[in-house]
Amino acid sequence: MNRRFWSGKRTFVTGHTGFKGSWLCAWLLDAGAAVSGYALPPDGERALYADALLECDIASTYGDIRDVRVLTDALRASKAEIVFHLAAQPLVRESYARPLETFAVNVVGTANLLDATRATQSARAVVVVTSDKCYATASSDRRHPEEDPMGGDDPYSASKAGAEYVAAAYRAAFFGGATIATARAGNVIGGGDRAKDRVLPDLLRAFEQHRTARIRNPDAIRPWQHVVDPLYGYLALAQSLAGDPENCAQAWNFGPDATHEVPVSRLADIAAQFWGDGARWQRTVEAGANEFARLHGDNDVPHPERAVLRLDSSKAMRVLQWRSRVPLETAVAWTIEWHRERSNGAAALDLVRRDIERFERLV
Repeated sequence: MNRRFWSGKRTFVTGHTGFKGSWLCAWLLDAGAAVSGYALPPDGERALYADALLECDIASTYGDIRDVRVLTDALRASKAEIVFHLAAQPLVRESYARPLETFAVNVVGTANLLDATRATQSARAVVVVTSDKCYATASSDRRHPEEDPMGGDDPYSASKAGAEYVAAAYRAAFFGGATIATARAGNVIGGGDRAKDRVLPDLLRAFEQHRTARIRNPDAIRPWQHVVDPLYGYLALAQSLAGDPENCAQAWNFGPDATHEVPVSRLADIAAQFWGDGARWQRTVEAGANEFARLHGDNDVPHPERAVLRLDSSKAMRVLQWRSRVPLETAVAWTIEWHRERSNGAAALDLVRRDIERFERLV
């Protein structure tokens, strides 16, 4: 990442009011970029976007990614050179309750963004953020390289595979094989994430309330990483894509190294250790998928979540000189420190900037 490249750069971020979008916008602003955003309004005053007062510095349009007319008008008005597409329905279990909405937002929404980009003349690079869950199968003995088949046994995973297909089709059919890249990262953690049904936010809520945290799938192995690690990859990718579109317009993995591929139970143990004060967790006694189906009045029990997910990020390491830099225990410690200092009155944006500065010292 070259901060001089981003100074004054017109950027457009969909999903900018979400957790990752807020961190990305804060980083772009800190690098001197002119940022425009398109997303639904932030989910309450405690959402990071609102908490960090980011709207003061962003040309923000509140709208649905499925509304292609409003989206196109906003993108045209931004005159953006770099586009980051993060708008999504981001939760696996929520996709069982709202499958049609998940496909409409994640697949058709991606097509809408790329079609809006076709209607502009300014965009030099588009980074479409999908997910590590876009791969068709999961195997405990190998990591997924980018060329592995796409697929998914749940609506969320399948929708992210669909977004990958949409991006590939637009890249080939309308952009001469260039301009568009996709990015697949692991499970991100970091300060300001208050989403429900995510492991670390759920743990911290329970610890703060002196409750025993409940985990439904503690044996599942996930590639955990601090949010700044993949975001740095997105920034480096966009920068390289703008300069070398023919060689960079492809799919990229930005997953952590093997030391971060640990069970949910290990993450929970690390979090409880850093929190202290008697923090504890236990395995939930009910089967998560069955209970979720019962609560939503659904007689069809969803597939269980994948037991293992691993990414092969060697291409990004080789070509973009990117690698995961924040150790797992450090990532958890930063997140807990962020949470506690915000609770004690520290400004959210100052805490975000501090962690970005910490990360940049590691580069």
